[in-house]
Order: sequence, then C-alpha cells, then structure tokens
Amino acid sequence: MESLSTPLLAQAGGEAAAGIGNFAILALLMVVFYFLLIRPQQKRAKKQRELVSSLQVDDRVVTIGGLHGTIRMVEEDVVHLDVAQGLLLTFAKQAIARRVVEADAGDLGDTVEGE
Repeated sequence: MESLSTPLLAQAGGEAAAGIGNFAILALLMVVFYFLLIRPQQKRAKKQRELVSSLQVDDRVVTIGGLHGTIRMVEEDVVHLDVAQGLLLTFAKQAIARRVVEADAGDLGDTVEGE
C-alpha cells in the first residue's frame, strides 16, 4: 500500500509546482504588458494634459488634423486659432497635438514641443 501512495503524493506535488510556474509566467506577462503598453500611454496622457493646461495666447500650434495656427483666445475648453488672415477657427483644447516653438536665429527650422 505504501508503494501506491508514494507515486500519488509525488504526482500531487508536481501539479502544485506546475501551477506555481504557470502563475509566475502569467505574473511576468502582466508586468511586461504594464511596462510596454500601459505606462507609456499614461506618460503620453500626462504630457497632453500638461500641454493643454499651458496653452497661451500667441502660441503657434498644430492640431491633431495637421492644421497650423496661432492661438488668439483661450477659453475653458476651447481655443480660437488664427489660421489665415482674418480667419478664426474654434477647436477643443484636446485637439491641439503640439506647440511649435520658434528656433533660435542660428538654428535651422522650427522645433516641436509636445511629441
């Protein structure tokens, strides 16, 4: 009888070890998922919130649709962009993708803030 119970106990211990191994793999996948997907998205969202809260009159910006303009008025949830001579368009603040910062005289072109 003892010879029959020994293999059963060994088999039960092996299943517990396999369960712990599966749990460890699942936990590792969750950690990798967090650092590859969730955390970068949180960083992008934080940068977007900071950009939206720092918008000021006369900032040159680009919308998510690619429209370039200069902010003429900032309200609680919207900004008014001057996109052409005498043409003001109203956009939600969240539609601003980035701010265009003028380069120094020695630099070539514009630099982009908010990407």
